[in-house]
Amino acid sequence: MTGRNQTTVSEFLLLGLPIKSEHQNLFYALFLAMYVTTVLGNLLILVLICLDPHLHTPMYLFLSNLSFSDLCFSSVTMPKLLQNMQSQDLTIPYAACLTQMYFFLFFADLEDFLLVAMAYDRYMAICFPLHYTTIMSPRLCLFLVVLPWVLTTFHSMLHTLLMARLHFCEDNVIPHFFCDLSALLKLSCSDTRVNELVIFFIGGLIIVIPFLLIIMSYAQIVSSILKVPSAKGICKAFSTCGSHLTVVSLFYGTIIGLYLCPSAHNSTVKETVMSMMYTVVAPMLNPFIYSLRNRDMKGALRRVFCKKKNAFSL
Repeated sequence: MTGRNQTTVSEFLLLGLPIKSEHQNLFYALFLAMYVTTVLGNLLILVLICLDPHLHTPMYLFLSNLSFSDLCFSSVTMPKLLQNMQSQDLTIPYAACLTQMYFFLFFADLEDFLLVAMAYDRYMAICFPLHYTTIMSPRLCLFLVVLPWVLTTFHSMLHTLLMARLHFCEDNVIPHFFCDLSALLKLSCSDTRVNELVIFFIGGLIIVIPFLLIIMSYAQIVSSILKVPSAKGICKAFSTCGSHLTVVSLFYGTIIGLYLCPSAHNSTVKETVMSMMYTVVAPMLNPFIYSLRNRDMKGALRRVFCKKKNAFSL
C-alpha cells in the first residue's frame, strides 16, 4: 500500500449495471417503471393514512414510517442509476458519494428496525388481543418510532466518518450502481481493518438481532393461531405471516449474504443483482405486501375517493 500513488480522489466512476448497449433502453424503461411504482405506491399509503382517521392506529403508524423509509431508500440510488443509464457522464463527486452512502445506510437501517416494530405490533395484536390497546400505548408507539431514527442516525454516521478517514489512490472505479460501503472499502489504499470490524460486529448486531426478533415474533403468531385447530386458522396464519416473511427474507437474506457472509466466489454481477433485490425490488413490493391488499387500506381508499367525489358534486 505504501508504494501506491497517494493522489487524492475527488470523484468516483460508477460503472452501473452490466447491461449490453442494445438492452439499455429496455432496462431503463423497466427500472423507471419500478421506481415510479415504488414512489406512487408508498405516497398513496402515506396520503391514505394521513387522511383517514380509521387508520390512525399503531400498525399504520409503523406502516407510514416504513412507506416513507422505502420511498427515500429507493430515491437514494434509483435517480442516479437512471441518470447514468441515459448519460455518458458516470462520475459522482467524493462528497456526494459519501452522502449517498450515509443516506443509503440510514434508510436501510431504518427499514430494518421498523420491520421489527411491525412484527412486535402484530405479535401483540394476535397473541394478546385483549391487552393490545393497553400495551401499545401512544408512549410506547412513539418510542418504537423515535428509537429507530436515533439508532440509524448514529450507525450511518459512524460508518461515514470511518470511511471519510480513509485515503483513495488512483483507482476510483466503483463496479456498482451506487456508492456501496464494501465497494468503497475495496478501493481504499488505507488500512480498512477497523471499518471491517465495525461492519462485522455492529452491523451484525443491527442486522442479525432484528432478523431473529422478527422470526421469533412470527413464529409465536403462527403458534398462537394454530392452537385453534381449524382450516380457517391455518389460512389466517399463512395469510398473516407468509407474505410478510417473504419480504423480510428478501431484505435480510440479501443483506446478510452481501455484508456479513461475503463469498470470494461472488462475482460483481451477482453482488449487483443481490443489491437490486433489497434496494429496488423490496421497496416496490412492500406497499402491496403490507398495505394495499388489506381490507383496512382498501376501505380507506374507498372512503377518501367517496369524500372527494361528494365534495366535487357539491
